[in-house]
Amino acid sequence: MKFYWLILGILAVWRVTHFLQAEDGPWDVAVRLRLAVGNGFLGKLLDCFYCLSVWVSAPFACWLGESWRERILLWLSFSAGASLLEKIASPKPPPAPYVEEPAGQETYGLLRTETKPDRPADDAGPADP
Repeated sequence: MKFYWLILGILAVWRVTHFLQAEDGPWDVAVRLRLAVGNGFLGKLLDCFYCLSVWVSAPFACWLGESWRERILLWLSFSAGASLLEKIASPKPPPAPYVEEPAGQETYGLLRTETKPDRPADDAGPADP
């Protein structure tokens, strides 16, 4: 097998897997497919890029491989290559903000601090200024 067939296979597996798992497609074809399969085995498979890439890579490996040993290795290689491409191409979520409390001010996990004690519950009069 020539090296460019390996690269083309990885790119094709990534493209088909990404289309089925994450895109709407023309006329919402992929969305309708995901809705039609529901929440069973196929529905869960279409929700996970990495799981789906294993199944999508199998026919590509059978088509491009020349022996059974090569087909098995290509099957795993195509899935691994598509998974690496997905890791590189997927947007990274922004890091969580880190807020440090000012020095000397302890909140003990409260959202706000009280400066005066609360009034008794039975006092219905106006608040003290």
